Amino acid sequence: MKEQLIQRYNAAERINHWVVAVCFILLAISGLAFFYPAFFWLTGVFGTPQLARIVHPFVGVVMFIAFARQFFRYWHHNLVTSEDVKWMKSVKEVMKGNEVGDIGRYNGGQKGMFWVMVGCMALLLISGVIAWRPYFALYFPIPLIRVALLVHAASALVLIASIIVHVYAALWVQGTIRAMVEGVVTHAWARKHHPKWFREMTGKES
Repeated sequence: MKEQLIQRYNAAERINHWVVAVCFILLAISGLAFFYPAFFWLTGVFGTPQLARIVHPFVGVVMFIAFARQFFRYWHHNLVTSEDVKWMKSVKEVMKGNEVGDIGRYNGGQKGMFWVMVGCMALLLISGVIAWRPYFALYFPIPLIRVALLVHAASALVLIASIIVHVYAALWVQGTIRAMVEGVVTHAWARKHHPKWFREMTGKES
């Protein structure tokens, strides 16, 4: 029997996602190198430490622009509902493979991740601009730059931890990676994990 599939992401959405992902990896590696002496050797990701310091903020701008595109496309799918609250309160059951609630395009965990990313991205951009030498830092007092660097580091750590959870969840739920690689999911996957979205996409009740 031929597999019944639903498109979850088109090519443009998938490319945009992987642009954000690649930028994040490069920024996380180089950022850890800047803030922790034991990881300084990781500046080699951009060739040399000097080049890493120059390229890091520009890659950050690319990631922010790519994520902004995702934000304007998906924000209305990520408004938290009572079904999402129900899902969040039943994470233990979800971890056992028992889905809870009438979930739409995204579940409570995915929505939480989305808004954490929004907050972290905003803080990283603002703090990054304040500390960005030689272009903007000269316009700000040293104490503010120090605070900006602290905010930048804290936001980055929160984002790194959140992305680790995000990747783990994508690997844990079979079929999720396929959605971002091929752009499609099976009817069975959609019906189990996102029943409301499944009905919206197919017009079927079950």
